Amino acid sequence: MGRLFWKFFFFIWLAQLTTIWGVGSAIWLLRHNESQNLEGVDTSRPVTFGVEAAAAALGYGGPEALRSLLQNHMRHPVYAVREDGKEVLSRPVSPETLTAVRQALQHGLGSGTIRQVASAGHTYLLFVPDGGVEAGGKPPPRLFPMVPVVMGTVASLIFAALLAWYFSKPIRLLRRAFQSVSEGRFDIRVAALMGRRRDDLADLGRDFDQMADQLQGLIEGQRRLLHDISHELRSPLARLQAAMGLVRQQPENIEPSLARMDRECVRMDRLVGELLTLSKLEAGGQGTPPQTANFAELLGDIVNVACFEARAQGKDVLWSGSGSAEIQGHVELLQQAVENVVRNAVKHTPEGTTVHIETAVEASLQCLRLVVTDEGPGVPEEELGLIFEPFYRGSTQEKNTDGHGLGLAIARRALEAHGGSIRATNRAGAGLRVEMMIPTTNLFYLESVMPRAAASS
Repeated sequence: MGRLFWKFFFFIWLAQLTTIWGVGSAIWLLRHNESQNLEGVDTSRPVTFGVEAAAAALGYGGPEALRSLLQNHMRHPVYAVREDGKEVLSRPVSPETLTAVRQALQHGLGSGTIRQVASAGHTYLLFVPDGGVEAGGKPPPRLFPMVPVVMGTVASLIFAALLAWYFSKPIRLLRRAFQSVSEGRFDIRVAALMGRRRDDLADLGRDFDQMADQLQGLIEGQRRLLHDISHELRSPLARLQAAMGLVRQQPENIEPSLARMDRECVRMDRLVGELLTLSKLEAGGQGTPPQTANFAELLGDIVNVACFEARAQGKDVLWSGSGSAEIQGHVELLQQAVENVVRNAVKHTPEGTTVHIETAVEASLQCLRLVVTDEGPGVPEEELGLIFEPFYRGSTQEKNTDGHGLGLAIARRALEAHGGSIRATNRAGAGLRVEMMIPTTNLFYLESVMPRAAASS
């Protein structure tokens, strides 16, 4: 048992002991005070029934009915003493007891255990003396109620231990779980070990599990990211080393080798740039101050460049829509996000096909819907949610060495940083459909949006 258990146990038990002994002492003091005022008279609760029965018999049947009742039917030895000091059954009564009874009656003490009843021209005092009084002895002392107090103490000991265990158990579980996390074991969970608790400690256990899930995901993502970065850098570095070796072996072919080395350097520079952008987005910092831009103009520049690159490969890009808007934020990041999605569509659509870009104003949501579709092979359904992860390449792209798998990841982080969203679905026929929701500040409508570069053949 931990220290917390013993603290809970001690204070709970102390509170219960204080209550038990306090109540026991109050009862003892009350009865002790009564016994001091009614020395020689039994004032316990069971006596009340006998005194009341004797009073009823005397009142309705007279002394003879009372004698018959006292001789044959009374459990408690009820005394009935006349004003001249004679007892109904001629039993001896000490003058001290009679004096105490009369004084108690005058002061209203011994309610229910002392009665004064008039019958047959006499006045009778009805009471039950303590044991030994009729024999001339002294009344027994009023003892402290040790038996119920001891039983209550034992019961409180058991319940204090149970309560302390009940409160300290989930805290011990959480302590061990935190220790496991500090040692690098993020697979520990405590909610299932809490049982059916429905209190704040159970909520704390569920919060811990949620924290552990997030930490485990972050750590695994970091490890996967480091592995992917090392893998992505290894290939261009290996090609650089090969080019340098070729230069040493064939100095006359230095120009092709230098050109290849230059391409690999550009490739690594682009990879490092994308990694820096992704890192800034995940850290919540965008670097540049927010700006306001016309989305139609921004998208027009992207489409013009995409058309130029697509037509060089025998493809085309077509943009159509019914509205545009002003966007506010880090415009360069948003432009890069849209450009990454469009370039990805151009890259995977087959030769002789067209990439379609559609824009629509969602006035109720205060956002702009941008949809990019291609006619490529699409993505397996189970991989649709994974294509936005860093360095992820689908099963249909494993042999494709162009790109690093960071474009869509940057697009998702950039849109989420501005309160937007992105999702991908497969088209009914063939191809991939990527839908982006971009928050806007000022919506406005256009008759038709069709950049010249996209519309011209």
